[in-house]
Amino acid sequence: MKGPAENLIFRDARAKDLPAIVAMYFDDEHGSGRETPVDPLPPQYLTAFAEIQARPGTRLIVVELAGEMVCTFQTDILAGLSRGGARRLQIEAVRVARTHRGRGIGRAAMEWAITQAGAQGCALVQLTTDKSRGDAHEFYLSLGFEASHEGMKLSLFS
Repeated sequence: MKGPAENLIFRDARAKDLPAIVAMYFDDEHGSGRETPVDPLPPQYLTAFAEIQARPGTRLIVVELAGEMVCTFQTDILAGLSRGGARRLQIEAVRVARTHRGRGIGRAAMEWAITQAGAQGCALVQLTTDKSRGDAHEFYLSLGFEASHEGMKLSLFS
């Protein structure tokens, strides 16, 4: 029997996907206070999307199952001098649709991203996850990630 993860389609987001992506961000205990899922979207989302599309090595990924968006995440390839000039893949804004959680979609998405990182010559994959997301921490540990660093953020806007 095939699981849902075997039928996933990974692709770069298109402008028409933005309302669904923002809605997925909003349908989250942390994002509900930060996002504005209205139609039409505020212009800052369109500006950010244009910047993502224009930046080499940056991708906003949509994952579909039977024509429905079930996951999204952003990847950025970062060049660095440390680790002998190693490239790294940064993963951000990972969301699996609430109705599809626990079905292996997040695992398939992260495995896809890790494979892409290797194909792009990255020596390291890194991400941050909110300290309050205990389930997410366990999930990433199960994929082989290590909680090796303490992340910090400084919010410049309220």
